[in-house]
Amino acid sequence: MKIDLLVSALVALVPLVIGFVWYNPKLFGTAWMKATGLTEEKMKGANMPMIFGLTFVLSFFIATALHMVVIHQWGAFSSMLTNPNIMESGSELNIAFTEYIAKFGGNFRTFGHGALHGAMNGLFFIMPIIAISAMFERRGFKYIAINSGYWVVSLAIMGGIICKYADVYVN
Repeated sequence: MKIDLLVSALVALVPLVIGFVWYNPKLFGTAWMKATGLTEEKMKGANMPMIFGLTFVLSFFIATALHMVVIHQWGAFSSMLTNPNIMESGSELNIAFTEYIAKFGGNFRTFGHGALHGAMNGLFFIMPIIAISAMFERRGFKYIAINSGYWVVSLAIMGGIICKYADVYVN
């Protein structure tokens, strides 16, 4: 199976858009700045084009990995990886898998299903990572809640888009 890189590139924009809204002073921006100890003056000295560019690249990595998390057909593919013939066009395993995808490739391929898996990963994978780091950095609950909430929402939207719109194909 191949990852839909076009969908990954489009989905990589989601954290930038959500971040623009989430960290806006009218929503959580002021509380986030207070929780991090940042000031307006410190924020002005940042190289924003570099930060946004790297955010896009790193979000592209996340979007690419999310294909394997939110699309169940990747599980079927990964269970067959012990046999190298799966990618050999015309091989018995390749034909069987291609038929499987043709028959079941659309199962569980909804925005809601992908959003559920994205949110679960944000809640059960990303939030603990943020919380562990925050405890050692002596950050408070607000810091954890604001940053974890951002990632839960971002991953839910990213997962929903990927699950609904990414192509699943074998060759």
